[in-house]
Amino acid sequence: MLDKLEMFIALAKECHFGRAAERLNIAQPTLSAGIKQLEAQLGVQLVHRGSRFGGLTPEGQTALTWAKRIVDDARQLRDEMRISRQGLTGEVRLAVIPTAQTWAGRLCTAFSERHPNVRFTILSRNSREILQMLDDFEADAGISYLENEPLGRVDTAELYDESYILVCAQSSRHAKRAQMAWSDLDGETLALLTPDMQNRRIINQLFAESGVTPMTCIESNSIIALVASVASGHCMTVLPRDVASFLSDGKGLALVPLEGAKRPQKVGLILPHCDPRTPVLSALLAEAQRLPAAG
Repeated sequence: MLDKLEMFIALAKECHFGRAAERLNIAQPTLSAGIKQLEAQLGVQLVHRGSRFGGLTPEGQTALTWAKRIVDDARQLRDEMRISRQGLTGEVRLAVIPTAQTWAGRLCTAFSERHPNVRFTILSRNSREILQMLDDFEADAGISYLENEPLGRVDTAELYDESYILVCAQSSRHAKRAQMAWSDLDGETLALLTPDMQNRRIINQLFAESGVTPMTCIESNSIIALVASVASGHCMTVLPRDVASFLSDGKGLALVPLEGAKRPQKVGLILPHCDPRTPVLSALLAEAQRLPAAG
């Protein structure tokens, strides 16, 4: 039945028989037959059918929750049996907010040095998408903000405090300043992350607290796009210090610390609350707890 559940999950995600079959690398008739066999085994109709996919029935919605749980449990079982023979192996799907990509690299590198048979897939997502992916078993762990917005029932390990810095061209009138207040940004032309990013919501809150009305000329969900825009000299941006330093090196940009924020934002590893936790995720949590002291 497990292969039929995987077909059902793919169909629910793609909402299209052809795309779901392509996702699974099987023929569409094979997928359709598998869904019908699953319905026969469960004794209920899972999918509304017409000339095309018509959505899930109420029973299908309930079955989808169970299917995700069963498939994820089976994956964990395979991993644990493999670990008993070979040590820690497998793949970790890590969903990460864009501003924490450098820390994701550090965590995965440190973990891989201890456990070289574990592979990582790092996915860039906003904080709300990360929580949804954890709920849907589409990610095994995430790196996100820990205190600014509700996280739900998860386990966490703090990695670092996020502080902010102005990134501007070296030709900017602000480039040689030792530091700036947030209020100094009032009326300045800025490139910023899109509003669906929690970093942008945090920045907007800091602007509001300082009475700042920025002139936003560019919005992007890519930090690289923001830094490239600043390099043109047309605008400036506000980024977390760590990722700003990493991306600005050698690009003719100046970094000016911003002072006056009430408190830094804590960023860390988040895991679905689960007991027992898989050995791989237990080791990842332990590595995250070691990393700040090591770095």
